Amino acid sequence: MLKKIATYLLPGADVKEENNLLVTPIDPNRSKTFWANSYYFNHPEWAEEYLFYCHRSDEFIGRWKAAVGDWSNKIVLDIGCGPGNIFASLQGTPKLLIGVDIAPKSLEMAAKMGYTPLLADAANLPFKSGFADVVALNAALHHCDDMETVLREAARLVKPGGLLVTDHDPQLSAWNYKGLAKLLWNSRLIWYKIIGHGFHKTTNQQYWGLACETHHKPGDGVTKELFKNTLETKGFSVRVFPHNHNIGAEILQGKKDKAAFKYRLGNVLSGRNPNSEKSALSLMCVAKKSATYNEPAFE
Repeated sequence: MLKKIATYLLPGADVKEENNLLVTPIDPNRSKTFWANSYYFNHPEWAEEYLFYCHRSDEFIGRWKAAVGDWSNKIVLDIGCGPGNIFASLQGTPKLLIGVDIAPKSLEMAAKMGYTPLLADAANLPFKSGFADVVALNAALHHCDDMETVLREAARLVKPGGLLVTDHDPQLSAWNYKGLAKLLWNSRLIWYKIIGHGFHKTTNQQYWGLACETHHKPGDGVTKELFKNTLETKGFSVRVFPHNHNIGAEILQGKKDKAAFKYRLGNVLSGRNPNSEKSALSLMCVAKKSATYNEPAFE
């Protein structure tokens, strides 16, 4: 398995094969939310539930296929791959499909689908700059302590002319609830208990699911400026598409969709137009690196 990626590793990179995974050292002093992600997605039943029920809709598939195009015979790096949702949804025949995550059990599921699984910290990856045709970060950035650092690291690994695609990170302006909307958001855990824990089936699963969503809370999330300021300096042309999870390929033609009523209400109660781009739940970023960009030697 190590032979598959050896060509693309930095000189002296500490990567070993252990228990059918490729493994790099991870700092044990990383944050509680960092390890919450490892804990949650290392539960096979929770990871399997995530695999089958999240990011598998026709709209998701259409949106991603329109953004990525044909990745046949290309090198694809899926950062924060979890149990393998991206490839499970898009399928295809990449030349090499590498999945990075910090949860061994999720990586084992991804490996069964065809991923080359690497246990590693997304903020410090062992790869040479500019080796991947496509780097994907789906619903991943908001699980990271430092979103900008992870985005920069992902950008480093895209080859000239390649693509970086992110999606399903909460947009700060839409989730920045105010007044009554914030009060209702903070009381949602009580409501979850009444209706049966929402998506999660037990209180324990719900606790860890919320604990690992580092930047998914009022007053936090991604912005257009995060993507543009971080990526344009790295030689990328950047397009950002706000959406509410209910639209497919049409998003790239500028079409808009509406959020569910509860989210529209949250924006109204926060004093925002629910039809505004700033009220869209998520941002999808499609960034193409210039074919003539050269990574500075010190990076």
